[in-house]
Amino acid sequence: MTETEHARAGCRGLYAAWERVRDAADPDREALADLRSRRRWTFAEIQAEVEARPRRSAGELWTPAGFDIDLVFATLCAWRDGALLCPVEKAGAEPPSSAFAGLPADTVHVKVTSGSTGLPRLVRFRGPDLAADAGKIVATMGLRPEWPNLGVVSMAHSYGFSSLVLPLLLHGIPLAWLGDPMPAAVGTALKEFPGNRWTLPAVPAMWRAWLAAGILDEERVPLAISAGAPLPVEIERAVFDSTGVKIHNFLGSSECGGIAYDRSDVPRESSESVGTAMEETELVVNADGCLEVRSPSVAAGYWPEEEDETGSAIRGGAFVTSDLAEIDSSGEVRLAGRRDDLINVAGRKVSPARVEAALSRHPDAGCVLAFGIPSPDAARGDEIVAAFSGGGAVTAQAMREVAAHSLAVHEMPRHWWCCPDLAPDVRGKLSRSRWRQRFLAERKAGSQEG
Repeated sequence: MTETEHARAGCRGLYAAWERVRDAADPDREALADLRSRRRWTFAEIQAEVEARPRRSAGELWTPAGFDIDLVFATLCAWRDGALLCPVEKAGAEPPSSAFAGLPADTVHVKVTSGSTGLPRLVRFRGPDLAADAGKIVATMGLRPEWPNLGVVSMAHSYGFSSLVLPLLLHGIPLAWLGDPMPAAVGTALKEFPGNRWTLPAVPAMWRAWLAAGILDEERVPLAISAGAPLPVEIERAVFDSTGVKIHNFLGSSECGGIAYDRSDVPRESSESVGTAMEETELVVNADGCLEVRSPSVAAGYWPEEEDETGSAIRGGAFVTSDLAEIDSSGEVRLAGRRDDLINVAGRKVSPARVEAALSRHPDAGCVLAFGIPSPDAARGDEIVAAFSGGGAVTAQAMREVAAHSLAVHEMPRHWWCCPDLAPDVRGKLSRSRWRQRFLAERKAGSQEG
């Protein structure tokens, strides 16, 4: 096959699946809504919009923005034309065109991920990889056409694309795009449509803000999902106790899509628990103690094809993570931090995730983050820094006291950093390397005590 034929073949199956969804749907049934512009489309009207758009060359690179509903139409046009799709967070955030040079011809979709090093890298997918991820998300989570997805997370991010765009186009799950996670906007959307019940995928910081604003309602949100960052069990319990909404923790990765999902109807006992394997997904813990994912949704590979500095790799249809994990006899997966994030305190390995779980038990902690910095005493190795955004609502002493209830002496932070700016990025993540650098810079400048 020529490169053009490869590109078209890779997209043909996806577009054919869309055509089956479109043809099976009631032509008058609403499929897509833009809650900001008030525009609405049935499945037939989505097709008409796509047919009216100009064609692109097979293999041509297309980088639509993730906070624009036009990404839905761009995706279908790319599948129709055999173009290469690489959604980005916003215009101007595109990788240089040279980064895509030499991509294997069967690549139909590229995700941009920070990976574990914090630097942008490309992950390439074939058509069947994307279809498999959508299928197992719909099956595992029980997505239903009568519960439209309320879109507030970026559709360019792996989580948003697989949870919002693909279920619409490949399984007919309607999408109402809001693109604004602020409590006022979400509260208005939940109340504005009498009788509507929603599926609401979000990230932990959003659930925290919505809980504080009092906008959640069990009748309006029968399916609540959290991903992108660890969900503190304290938030999950508080939401459940005050509203009846059960937030289902979802573990996924750009490299393989869905990994594990909390199927239970009641809050988890521990933040370390991330649920059980998704449908069509096999999880094992390798000899290094790290989680390996085997699934038809695993990406074709990184581009360039090189192993992550932490040891994460895509090979043989499996994604080898750097997440330290345990899987019990019932299949429940518990994470114990990342291999590369472990803090060496006098020869003892400390998981920052465990420290963060302890800090999160304080109701006013806000965002929390733990990381290691070099100790002046070389024999000690590292010292632990605990960062929290609680501001004036909580003191370092109060954080020490709550941490002391569950942490061993060697796990206790030596430095307490109250940083009101501490917040997840647009992907819902907190970069330890970024905040470590800022802590050290401020410490050197004398602007905080450390």
